[in-house]
Amino acid sequence: MKRLLTCLLINSAVAMTATAQGHELLVGSYTQGSSEGIYRYRFDSQSGQIEPEPLQVVQSVNPSWLVVSSDRRLLFAVNENGAGHGQVSSFALAPGSGAISPLSRLDSLGDEPTHASLSNDGRYLFVANYAVQPTPGGSLSVLPVAADGRLLPVVQQERHPPSYVNPERQSGSHVHAAVSSPDGRYLYACDLGADKVFIYRYDSANPERPLSPARPAAVNLPPGSGPRHLVFAATGKQAYLTLEMSAEVVVFDVQDGVLIERQRLPLSDSQAPASKAAGALHLSPDGRFLYVSNRGTANELLVFAIDSALGTLTPLQRRSVEGDHPREFSLDPSGGYVLVANQKSNQIVVIQRDRHTGLLGKTVQKLAQDAPSDLKFVN
Repeated sequence: MKRLLTCLLINSAVAMTATAQGHELLVGSYTQGSSEGIYRYRFDSQSGQIEPEPLQVVQSVNPSWLVVSSDRRLLFAVNENGAGHGQVSSFALAPGSGAISPLSRLDSLGDEPTHASLSNDGRYLFVANYAVQPTPGGSLSVLPVAADGRLLPVVQQERHPPSYVNPERQSGSHVHAAVSSPDGRYLYACDLGADKVFIYRYDSANPERPLSPARPAAVNLPPGSGPRHLVFAATGKQAYLTLEMSAEVVVFDVQDGVLIERQRLPLSDSQAPASKAAGALHLSPDGRFLYVSNRGTANELLVFAIDSALGTLTPLQRRSVEGDHPREFSLDPSGGYVLVANQKSNQIVVIQRDRHTGLLGKTVQKLAQDAPSDLKFVN
């Protein structure tokens, strides 16, 4: 009896250790090639390996950006299609197994939806319709989310005037991201075509128009810089923004929803336009480091140390992504690895990360994946 009990305890401990080390990874991708849409993988944070055989493949057209609800019950994906065919999809995530089941798919009322986020209370999905063509241009769409996770038709849509600084890329609005403040009181829409981040107040008590312009209604960025993605420190006191076209990262102090620029740093040593294509940015789990991707001919990840008092950045490292066009990347839940979605070289590259110094080390895996565009961990 004692031996049996010992065996049961050992098996239970092994199972718990395996669960602690393993995480589910969701991959969104472009489907013009061989990709079928959304891929669900198992990632081992002990070895840094993605199991090559996916747990599940969900057919979805160009699910280029994924959103997982805070309770891990729902998954949302933008379907990045043009010519008036942009859509957004919602899925149920089965408790325990993590299996994905489709719930709904609706029009986003814009072209090329490229980013989305949930309001902190989970009642609305904010969708950034990028829109490659200047007419009608990009927009911010607001879709209610029903209690069962199904999306309801757009209730509000906002459009912004472009800057026209770069005739090829800024003759129309191009909303690239929609990000809520940590307290959920504000929504920030990064508009590459306007050279502005637009700021909205969020009010769930107004179901027909939950967003209204804040005061000030926007923060101006340098002409032709092209704001792309924004991330907030956990405290909400600082925010960090990539400027895609000028390849820079901006540090803001945040006061009552207002973004006040404190620092701006270049991501590229070259002045060649081809080397300037800033992309994603993410904070380390402990908030001590910021990671930023620069695509184009650079194809690098940059590592910055964050001053604990001021939130300002100090450059630490440049590191090749060993691929082409790192559209997105993600730090695994353990903080020991960075996974990079190299869209144009059709691979997910896993790189070791030192949790103490923040520095990136050796590459531990290159997994073939057609046109990966987003990476999200579920647990």
